[in-house]
This record gives sequence, structure tokens and C-alpha cells, in this order.
Amino acid sequence: MRPDFSRRRFLHGLGTLIALPALEALTPARSLAAAAKSGLKSQHPLRMAFIYSPNGKNMAHWTPSKTGADYELTRALKPLAGVKDQFQVISGLKHDKAFANGDGGGDHARANATFLTGVQARKTSGADIRAGISVDQVAANAVGQLTKLPSLELSCDEARRAGNCDSGYSCAYQFNLAWKNETMPIAPERDPRLAFERLFSNGLAGEAEAARAKRDFYNKSILDFVNEDARTLHKHLGYTDRQKLDEYMSSIRDIERRITSAGKAANDMPAYNKPAGIPDSYEEHIRVMFDLMALAFQTDTTRVSSFLLAHDGSNRTFADIGVPDQHHGISHHQNDAEKLEKIAKIDEFYSRQLAYFLEKLKNTKEGSGSLLDNCMIVFGGGISDPDRHSHADLPVILAGGGGGTLKPGRHIRVNNDPMCNLFLSMLDRIGVKEARHGDSTGRLEVIG
Repeated sequence: MRPDFSRRRFLHGLGTLIALPALEALTPARSLAAAAKSGLKSQHPLRMAFIYSPNGKNMAHWTPSKTGADYELTRALKPLAGVKDQFQVISGLKHDKAFANGDGGGDHARANATFLTGVQARKTSGADIRAGISVDQVAANAVGQLTKLPSLELSCDEARRAGNCDSGYSCAYQFNLAWKNETMPIAPERDPRLAFERLFSNGLAGEAEAARAKRDFYNKSILDFVNEDARTLHKHLGYTDRQKLDEYMSSIRDIERRITSAGKAANDMPAYNKPAGIPDSYEEHIRVMFDLMALAFQTDTTRVSSFLLAHDGSNRTFADIGVPDQHHGISHHQNDAEKLEKIAKIDEFYSRQLAYFLEKLKNTKEGSGSLLDNCMIVFGGGISDPDRHSHADLPVILAGGGGGTLKPGRHIRVNNDPMCNLFLSMLDRIGVKEARHGDSTGRLEVIG
């Protein structure tokens, strides 16, 4: 007699709890019936991600000249050509609360602090920081109890929780996107190894440490600890589910190998104080984090995530693409053609990383469609033209199908609507009906 796996969601092992991807054998019929009664066109859960790109854009190479579905990709957007039908470019959104509004300098700090909160940050470099709850945490408060992790926060920056980082603003504003409440930012995880273990540990005191020590001693993969459980499940799955499970576990092993290789490379560097597991290449660092986010969504380990690619005001350099200059430094371009060209190259770099992530989600099958069909991915920043520190007409992409409720594949323009109007419309789609968020004035109905 075939065992009942309808409530099965995890593979178990010492110190390990690996959530399973969406398998046909594990989808109860009642989920399909519930979906039919809802406004969504998919029985799968919606996921939300917010990805922050720093220091504005070369807007002349970002904004398409035409609206609608037949718009042409600009230079900055051309790396996304393979997924053009999977996202919409939204022009005309603004963050009023990122402007000074009497507070003087500090546009980079305000850009980060306001991006997901829509709230004017209190100008202080002390402990009395104050902003507002971020949209990702509004969502996590509503759906987080349904998953292992309420939300997942990632970054490629080292954490800075105190000190003066921008014209009298605390570093806490620039180095965090997620805010649990108005006084409590949530520090993102920078180390892929720690993010990986957060996703796949079982959370039991002592077991995770014991399993890690055993893995290190025997040089084993985390998958070795769930092999027996996986073999038992494998025998009772159909061909399609077996193939999906094998691909999923191969993905886990590949990420684990890349993290381990990065750790070894870092340890081999003489007099180089770098935490094990963080790739030397910025591009590889971004991509392994995107891979972890994709796995977290694929397995429904979390439905909400944020990723700070770099903080606003970042002086990261990009020698690999021919830009050895500091990003923030050249962002004050004063219409200098050479600086604008370098900014354009950096913009293309970040678009390539987004394309990598979206293509991974698109190629991950979920039901009759893809994982990307059941996602809402915001990519953008709190500054448009960096030379003017403008927080209007922000560079924003909304990717994914939103469970059939979004209309990707086009460029739309709105009339100085608050960014928080977009967030309210996204919250609606996951069943969270908020009257307001930040400085919202209504819903952004045009996205669906």
C-alpha cells in the first residue's frame, strides 16, 4: 500500500531539516480547491522579494522611451532580454520621505531607510534611531507562521549597526533594509555559509552544531545526513517528482560546493581577514545569495525576502568590468561623459545579476508553470539621478506573475505615485489588507 505523503514537507537528518520543493504527490487536493475559490490563478503560495541596487542609475540609459508592451529595452535593461516577458518596468514612482524635508544632508541614508518603510528616518547617529516597519515585515507578520522562516534578509555588505555613516545619520539606516518596527532594524546575513545553515538546520539546540562538526570532520555534504530519508521518499514518487527531487538536491549540493570552495579560497589567502564562505568575486557572492533565495522560495522555507546588494553610498569598485573607480565617487557625475559611461557599465552589471536570478526562477518548474509565475520581485533603489540625489522617478522593476495577478512584459509610467502604493498592491495579493503603508495614498492598480 502506498504511504500517505500528503502532509510531508521535509527531509530529516541529524541537525538537518531540508524543505521539499513542490511535488505533485505532496499537493493535497484541498489546496487546489482552495485556490479555485481565491482570486489567484495558482494554487501555489506567492513569494515576495525586494532587491536594492545602490547609488542611482544613469537614467538616460535606464528609462525606455515608449510605454506599453512594445517598448525597446534600453542599454541598462538589455541584459534582461531573455526574461523581458517576465517583468514590468515602472517609471514615475517616488519616495518623498527620502528627500531632506528640512533635515539637510544624508540622502544615501534616507534612501536605504525609506525604501521599504516609506517613512522619514529620524536624523541621529545615536541609539535613538527611528524609521518604520518595512513592507517585507508587514508581509512576514501575516504569512511568516506558515513557513520555517518568517523572512530571509541577505546582503553583500558587512554589517554596521552604529556610528555616523552619512551626514549625521546612524549606520543602521544605510546597512539595513528590513525593519521589524520603527526602532528595530533586522540585520541581513552576509555570509552564504551562515545563510545556508539557517535554511537547512533543524533549529534544535545543539544538534546543528553537532551536525556541522561531524560534516566538517568527515568532509560530508549536508545531503549525506538526509540520504536515507530521501531514498525512502524517492521510491514512492512518480517519474516527474523523482526528476524534480533529484534536480533540487543537485542544486543544494552545487551551492554547498561553491560556498565551501569560497571558504577554502579565503583561508588560503595570507593575512587576509575574510570570513569563510564569502566568495572573493562580488558577482559570485551575489549569485550564490540569489541561489539561496531561490531555494528558500522553491521549498516554501520562506515567502518573504530582502537583499541589499550594497548600501547606498557604497564605494565598491568594479575592476572586472573596467571600472576601478569607487561607485559613489563617480555617481556624482556632473554630466561628465566618462563618469556617466562608467555608471552605465555598473548598471549593466547589476541588471545581469537580476537576469541570472529571474532566469533561475523562470526555469524552476512549479505546477504547470514556473516559480517566477508565483513571485513578486521588486528590484530598484531609493535614488534615480545620483548627481542630484533625486528620490523621484525611481528606477523600479516588478518581476514575476504574482500568481496570475500581474501583467509583466511592458513599461508603464505613473504620475509621481508614492512607492508605497506599489507595496500596498503587493500586500493585497498575499491577502494582507492594510489601509496604509508609509506615505501611501492608495493602490497602484495599473500593475495588474
